[in-house]
Amino acid sequence: MKPYRPASALKNFSSLAPSKPPISVQNVETFIDARSIKTGFDPNTCRSNFMVENLLRKGNLSKARQVFDQMLSRNTVSTNMMISGYVKSGDLLKARHMFDTMLDRTAVTWTIIIGGYVQKSQFREAFKLFAEMRRHDTQPDPVTFATLLSGCNDAEADNELVQVHGLVLKLGYHSSIIICNSLVDSYCKTDHLDFASRVFEDMPERDSVSFNALINGFAKDGLTEDAITLFLQMQNLGFKPSDFTFAGVLSAAIRLNDLAFGQQIHGFLVKTGFVGNVFVGNALLDFYSKYDCLVEAGKLFDEMPDLDGISYNVIITCYAWSGQHEEAISLFRELQFTGFNQRQFPFATMLSIAANVLDLRMGQQIHSLAIVTTADSELVVGNSLVDMYAKCGRFEEAEKIFRSLAKRSTVPWTAIISGYVQRGFHEEGLNLFNEMHKAGIRADQATFASILKASANLASLSLGKQIHSSVIRSGYMSNVFSGSALLDMYAKCGSIKDSIQLFQDMSERNIVSWNALISAHAQNGDAKATLDSFEKMVQSGFQPDSVSFLSVLSACSHCGLVQEGLRYFRTMTRIHNLVPKKEHYASMVDMLCRSGQFNEAEKLMDEMPFDPDEIMWSSVLNSCRIHKNQELARKAADQLFSMEVLRDAAAYVSMSNIYAAAGQWDNVGKVKKAMRERGIRKVPAYSWVEIRHKLHVFSANDMLHPQMEEIRKKIEMLSKQMEKEGYKPDTSCALHDVDENIKIESLKYHSERLAIAFALISTPEGSPILVIKNLRACTDCHAAIKKPEVERQPAWCALALASRDFESVHGSGNRM
Repeated sequence: MKPYRPASALKNFSSLAPSKPPISVQNVETFIDARSIKTGFDPNTCRSNFMVENLLRKGNLSKARQVFDQMLSRNTVSTNMMISGYVKSGDLLKARHMFDTMLDRTAVTWTIIIGGYVQKSQFREAFKLFAEMRRHDTQPDPVTFATLLSGCNDAEADNELVQVHGLVLKLGYHSSIIICNSLVDSYCKTDHLDFASRVFEDMPERDSVSFNALINGFAKDGLTEDAITLFLQMQNLGFKPSDFTFAGVLSAAIRLNDLAFGQQIHGFLVKTGFVGNVFVGNALLDFYSKYDCLVEAGKLFDEMPDLDGISYNVIITCYAWSGQHEEAISLFRELQFTGFNQRQFPFATMLSIAANVLDLRMGQQIHSLAIVTTADSELVVGNSLVDMYAKCGRFEEAEKIFRSLAKRSTVPWTAIISGYVQRGFHEEGLNLFNEMHKAGIRADQATFASILKASANLASLSLGKQIHSSVIRSGYMSNVFSGSALLDMYAKCGSIKDSIQLFQDMSERNIVSWNALISAHAQNGDAKATLDSFEKMVQSGFQPDSVSFLSVLSACSHCGLVQEGLRYFRTMTRIHNLVPKKEHYASMVDMLCRSGQFNEAEKLMDEMPFDPDEIMWSSVLNSCRIHKNQELARKAADQLFSMEVLRDAAAYVSMSNIYAAAGQWDNVGKVKKAMRERGIRKVPAYSWVEIRHKLHVFSANDMLHPQMEEIRKKIEMLSKQMEKEGYKPDTSCALHDVDENIKIESLKYHSERLAIAFALISTPEGSPILVIKNLRACTDCHAAIKKPEVERQPAWCALALASRDFESVHGSGNRM
């Protein structure tokens, strides 16, 4: 662990040097008497003032007040000192009460109380006091103006700042360097760089503070070249830079996107000896962290002679952003043993780590520490708590904190909405989005990305189009991430033409937008378009990432392109230096099993760097059902059944179906008994279709829909038409020990066929039909729906398999 090095550690050596002899009581009395003669004050008053001043300097406010109250004769100096003492202690109420009771106020008195309100960020009240000071005919001095101007630090102080500037000119203070510096600084902080530059140019005299104010103003507003040019001008004129100078220049260097320039500044800091200054060191740390220079940042942190809480905050955030969570956590533990202000610990950063790795226990520990230090009342910490609990699926806690926030901006709204959506609670996310809209909170691109994901997973095209309109009205269409989210939404809703059009209309494309297009083609089962888009992306100069390859491997798997899939899997490591993740191996296992290459699949599972999980064994089991490989199916089932936690009953259902297809009804009974003993239930299959903005949900052999008679008539008519065209029912999908005719009859009324029939009788000829499922369609329904004899061509009818199981493997819902 790094040794604790407080900023004052080196200064402690000065205590070993011989100190100056203390002033004797006689010398003090002589000093006070001399002051009273010089000022004409009463000696007793002067002695009491000295005692009050000494007590206030030591921080003993209550004792100072006792001495003040016992004074027989006070003067303005006495009261000014007490008001200043209360202001410094943060007790503005008592300071104001004492100020209001004063009969004789000087410019110093007014300046002290104005400064108290400025420190509390109550600029309006400070300005009112300044106006009252003018009405009392008290002349403000340069310190009064500088104090008042220090509170003009946001755009809301525009009018007051201009009025103060006008008074400065009227009173002839325009040549005062302290006032001009304050004006430059205030104009920079209120985003009026043009006025700041004009004041700077008109100054008859400048110092380092003048340059620092404008350099930092330029850097803050993104005028990088202007900031650096002014820094060079400052050097040429011989002004000595300070720590504030370098902080501004390093801030500009971050925006300049020039690592070499920042390294030159680092060298200059070493040469001038400023690198040891903790303020400058922190700015340099921030510079390296923004450039993701972990090695340089870590080395600088280790070599800094002085550290403070900001140093730790910057380096911890640097490691967190780069995914180095263990290093960040280790430094946070170290930080807790320092004497730095715990309220200023990087709680938000640590909560973001807990949220990203879904570590609820860590998040709760950070929350507890934030409560102890009262940092949980900070808005940024509150927002991070909402995000952490939402991502960890603890929505009760997330909503409780969310509702208690003093100010609910876009950030916490987006955090809780995205938390619901990521956990699959899409309707809850949409309800919150509507509530956010009614509350008048403006959505940003992150909000739209989450809500578009919800509409995509619900396959609600009408909702997606409404959100598309909102994105356009909000001005985020040019944002590449919003465009990519829209592209993905249209693809998952079966509208591939809209997806392609969106991609073509994009003014800017990045790896995210290319991945969205590749994924869109993969979701819709178009392997050729998937591979073509991948190659075009590479030709355009974009480096494919793990998401790109996942879509490619998924497309190869579902379209039976085994050789192509193997080739792309090899290029991941050999050409693009990517390490395949578990998801990539899962796709490869799925691809090999689908094609019946079970030996190769088992060999791959033996060679991969981690144990096969539920997803892989489920892929093996499903393929064994198709290829009737009972031996391997039993092995896969044993692996699945031995797992402590299974997401659902899919493994038991698949094994039951394998036995049922083979006519082994005794084994079917045993599997179902095992399911009951373990308390696992089969997820019912549902299909739903959206007609005129209303969802209609169907289950197999459904009799509850009010138009069921018409729906069944439509199915009977379609069945007869399909039989004439050569359709043969696949009764292997009717896994019940019943008569063959009963099996054929039951296939007609699977949920997706009911939904399609209802859509056919409820929508105009030629309009698209989109049916959404929570589970995969059986092979018989797949074959029947693909037939062009179902009145509309396949292009008119998209069957959306919104199975969350499938999404967890391939990152999106399947489409047929």
